[in-house]
Amino acid sequence: RDDYELQVYEGFQELDRGAWCGKTKAEIGADNLARFDACDESITPVTADGSGGESYPQLYERVLADLEALLQSLRPHQSAALVSHLQVTRCLVAHATQTPLPRMVKDISIATASITCIDYKEETSTDEKMGHEP
Repeated sequence: RDDYELQVYEGFQELDRGAWCGKTKAEIGADNLARFDACDESITPVTADGSGGESYPQLYERVLADLEALLQSLRPHQSAALVSHLQVTRCLVAHATQTPLPRMVKDISIATASITCIDYKEETSTDEKMGHEP
């Protein structure tokens, strides 16, 4: 159909792992990973030149900015499909379920290649229901 258009929102790109890209969990260290997962911004994996790496709060902020832009672009009763990676999906689910950001990684499990559905009310842009189906 001609009324569907592919749009790319930069804010839905996966978490920028910065200096941790290509490293194993052992190389990063369990303590560093635990602190990162708990949203300790002092452990953000910024690259040596400062050009890459972000924390979960930074990721959350950019994901929600583009979520709002996406929702505003829809006509009443129009749907959208969003294709994203794990951490972006976690941010969207955390927002919809009002899960505190420091608990996001521990409390929200997203299966690989799964589908997550979130329905937003037009008036308030909050969730009505959420479901996970692998």
